[in-house]
Amino acid sequence: MSASHTLIPFWMEIADRAVHDETRQHAKDEALAALVEQYAGTLYRVAFSVLRNPTDAEDAVQEAFLRVLRHRDGLDEVRDHRVWLIRIVWNIVLDRKRRAKTRPETDDVEDLARVLPANGLSAEERAAAAQHHAHVLSCVEQLPAKEREVLVLSAFEELSSVEIASILGITESSVRSRLFRARNLMADLLRYQRSLR
Repeated sequence: MSASHTLIPFWMEIADRAVHDETRQHAKDEALAALVEQYAGTLYRVAFSVLRNPTDAEDAVQEAFLRVLRHRDGLDEVRDHRVWLIRIVWNIVLDRKRRAKTRPETDDVEDLARVLPANGLSAEERAAAAQHHAHVLSCVEQLPAKEREVLVLSAFEELSSVEIASILGITESSVRSRLFRARNLMADLLRYQRSLR
C-alpha cells in the first residue's frame, strides 16, 4: 500500500468529523433559537415584575440569553429549561437591583398588562381585560416584596411551589406560606377596591 492510499482515509475522516461538528453546532443553534422564541415573553414578565422598567427588563432578558449562548454546550444537561432560564433572569434582576440599591417606583403596569394574554376577544373585551389586568397588577404592586415575588411566579408564570423554591432559594413550605399570605392580602385588596366603586 502506498503512502497516498493511507492519507485519503485520514483526510476523509477529518472532513466527516468537520461535517458532523457543523451539524451538531447547527442543531444547538436551532435549540437556542427555540428557547428564545418559547421563553422570551415569560422571562420578560419575570424581569419586569422586579425591575418595573421595560428597557431594563428587556436588557435583563437579553443578558440571560447571552449567558445561555456562552454555556450552550451544557443545554443538554438541563432538566427543566423554563425553571433554569427563570432562575438566570431572577439572579440577573436581583443583581441589578442590588447594584442600583433603590427600586424605581412607577405605576406603569400597562407595560405588563400588554403582554398578558387576551387572544380571541373583541376589541371591547380586550380593553376591559386590559383594564382588569391593570387593576389586578396595581393590587399586586401593593403587596410586600416577598409575597409579591411568589405570587408573580405562581400566578403569572404558573410555576409550582418546588420550582419557585428553587428559583428563590427558599424552602417549599416558605413558598406555600408566602403564597397563602399573598392570596389573602390580594383578596382583601380586591374586596376593598370593589367597595370603593
